[in-house]
Amino acid sequence: MTPSTDRNTTLFERAKALIPGGVNSPVRAFRAVGGTPRFIARAQGAYMWDADGQRFIDYIGSWGPMILGHGHPAVLEAVQKAALEGFSFGAPTEREVELAEEIIRHVPSMEMIRLVSSGTEAGMSAIRLARGATGRSKIIKFNGCYHGHADSLLVKAGSGLATFGHATSAGVPPEVVQHTLVLEYNDVAQLEEAFALHGKDVACVIMEPIAGNMNFVRASVPFMRRARELCTQHGALLVIDEVMTGFRVALGSAQSLYAQQIPGFAPDLTVLGKVIGGGMPLAAFGGPRAIMEQLAPLGPVYQAGTLSGNPVATACGLATLREIAKPGFYEQLAARTRALIGGLAGAAQAEGVDFCADSEGGMFGFFLLPALPQNYPEVLTTDGARFNQLFHGLLERGVYIAPALYEAGFVSAAHTAADVEATVAAAREVFKALSK
Repeated sequence: MTPSTDRNTTLFERAKALIPGGVNSPVRAFRAVGGTPRFIARAQGAYMWDADGQRFIDYIGSWGPMILGHGHPAVLEAVQKAALEGFSFGAPTEREVELAEEIIRHVPSMEMIRLVSSGTEAGMSAIRLARGATGRSKIIKFNGCYHGHADSLLVKAGSGLATFGHATSAGVPPEVVQHTLVLEYNDVAQLEEAFALHGKDVACVIMEPIAGNMNFVRASVPFMRRARELCTQHGALLVIDEVMTGFRVALGSAQSLYAQQIPGFAPDLTVLGKVIGGGMPLAAFGGPRAIMEQLAPLGPVYQAGTLSGNPVATACGLATLREIAKPGFYEQLAARTRALIGGLAGAAQAEGVDFCADSEGGMFGFFLLPALPQNYPEVLTTDGARFNQLFHGLLERGVYIAPALYEAGFVSAAHTAADVEATVAAAREVFKALSK
């Protein structure tokens, strides 16, 4: 045990006696990479400090929301003002309307939205709405895409094409997932077969436009185009899960990038989270008025939440969205992200380590593979042991990336060229060790 982990170890032992696994979300436990998780004491800008006072360059950013970095002055001011006015009312506020207007201004496929408190809540509500609006039961999701921990979505792929999935969590009865079909991401032929077999019963296709829980895997343009066509043809809804990509990869979110390449492209429903809350518990789902008016109190699809539209969370989210909408923000963010992955790729190549990477806006991913994977089985061919060495090597050098090879990374506006240079320098040392 090194001095840098003394207090972290003590806290982890205390936590394990009180909290399952010592954490309140599984990936934080470092089970995938081994070792002791760092207990974060504070954060500012592009940095986090653990319980022992060690500083890390932060490429997790609370798993995506901190696009401005930690403690941005405008966001902090908005949150402090809102907190003084009241933590929660259980009644409508003007700020909920302002946040809805701001989101819809930038994501035109959403004519109406409903605010909720988490991405899981938004995803499960969107699926319920899709089922209610279509009168159908079946849904299609893709292997390796994560849409929250709702029962019907904790499913792995079946044994053959267009087969129904199997629950990946205890406590999920088989009958709960019997209407969930799990297909391979970016497999057009399999998607076509699924619709040929079940098209009249499919309520929706739900997909991440960039799968961030496979690290970083894009939906190909032909795949996205065909998903849109098949949903339209069969009367199913296309649900785009932008919890991670929403306002993170572009001001219009990932769907705006596909609209540039697919004429007329728009999803039927969009799920948002993370950035729209600025680090507070806030998410949303939305779409055309005709679909959204199926929700209570206007329609028969029920959804409710005591803390939905929380006044402090909406203040945080609204201040964040107003900052990122300023001219030039995404160009600078994307350039910094590209500089990071370009530097990492160069460092790996210099040491003869297989490495490939991709990015969009302030979101990135890399694999210890010679070429970018297109689906989850290909992602699984990554050398996990080598990734674990890389993770711990970077952590020891003050660089904090996701403690699992299946998670995307995030750059914020607070990251500087010097931060990128320091990260690449640290990675170069670790790649040198990996090449031996």
